[in-house]
Amino acid sequence: MADSKIMKALKKAVASDPGVEALALVSIDGLPIETLLPEEMEEDRVAAVGAALLSLGERAAVELEKGNLEQVLIRAEKGDAILMSVGEDAVLLALMKEEAKLGLTLITLKKLSTELRKLV
Repeated sequence: MADSKIMKALKKAVASDPGVEALALVSIDGLPIETLLPEEMEEDRVAAVGAALLSLGERAAVELEKGNLEQVLIRAEKGDAILMSVGEDAVLLALMKEEAKLGLTLITLKKLSTELRKLV
């Protein structure tokens, strides 16, 4: 089966940024739309966690009177995770390697998010 436009966009982003380990586009309800994940990761679980984290981040931004949420960043021992909304109905989740350059990856993800908004 041929790759969808969304999958092609995800693959292009991973190929262009060596710090990006995996990507997932999920619905705000926590369902996978398209994922590019390692085999050992369950896409349903990743989708659910991603949507829940973005929802909590949005609520926190409102409660703390910080305006609209741009992204959620999780810094961890083995790498980072970034979540950002893609329009009203989707969430982009990026898993990054330990050696990832955060600034460059954010540029890649913002560009990808803009592209995905047109496809979702």
